[in-house]
Amino acid sequence: MIKKGIAHLGIFFLGVLSLFPLSVLYILADGAYLLLYFVFGYRRKVVRENLLNALPDKTLEEIVHIEKRYYRYLASLIFEIVKMSSISRKEIEKRFVFKNKEQVQAYLNRGESILICSAHYGNWEWGTLGIGLNFVADHYPIYKPLSNPIFDNWFKKVRSRFGNKLIAMRQTMRALQASKGKPSIFSFGNDQAPSKDESHYWTTFLHQPSSVQLGIEKIAKRTGQPIFYFKINVLKRGFYSVDCVPLCLNPAETAEFEITELHTRFLEQMIKERPEYWLWSHKRWKYKPKTGVAFNGNERLKQA
Repeated sequence: MIKKGIAHLGIFFLGVLSLFPLSVLYILADGAYLLLYFVFGYRRKVVRENLLNALPDKTLEEIVHIEKRYYRYLASLIFEIVKMSSISRKEIEKRFVFKNKEQVQAYLNRGESILICSAHYGNWEWGTLGIGLNFVADHYPIYKPLSNPIFDNWFKKVRSRFGNKLIAMRQTMRALQASKGKPSIFSFGNDQAPSKDESHYWTTFLHQPSSVQLGIEKIAKRTGQPIFYFKINVLKRGFYSVDCVPLCLNPAETAEFEITELHTRFLEQMIKERPEYWLWSHKRWKYKPKTGVAFNGNERLKQA
């Protein structure tokens, strides 16, 4: 009961905080950056290790510079996510602009469905809201439920604004079946590592052996639905654009793991160009490949 009470109090506090204008929230974010980085050192060891391993061509001075920019952006991102529960339709449309979206809408206008590949890069949460506002179709963001049901319900409610229909990861196929016959968008965040038991495919990503989600490839090859990568560009604080990039328009014609390699390389290049906007504080490389797993699509790993 005490934990539930604290969780409900936290949700109430987030709701009140979201009512402040973004100009005020960004002032709070500046203070949060100092606390996260200099005072508490939130996951600094994880971030530093990830950056050093992923960007071996950078000097230590450059790594520290990227690290500080990352924490500054992370602090802003936290308060932008808080703002989601009250941000207006008009403000999202002003701050999150979709470019070259005509090709995506053309598929939907023909009654076809599409798959969107994205990552934890830039403000992916505002991106979810923006998709619901910018395309005439049902939008199904695929998500991994939080362990705390109270905060999970809050996030579902916030993310479901503007018509989004959240689908838990394990319910994806059921939702695909239910949406047959009407134009729909299914969006996937493909940069999270699968669980240890579900790590069936490994590749080299940012200079490290990395397990990769196979879900979007399996679905694309089964349904024939085209894949677009929604590339988020950070323009300035609180303002973004999205390039709707055709990644694979004929998935049935691809070789095994080809789609997985395509979206992995696409993200890798994005990160190398502007590394401070990716989520470096998650433990992306905590598992190592086992002997015999598929590696880079054309061989089996011979040793752990």
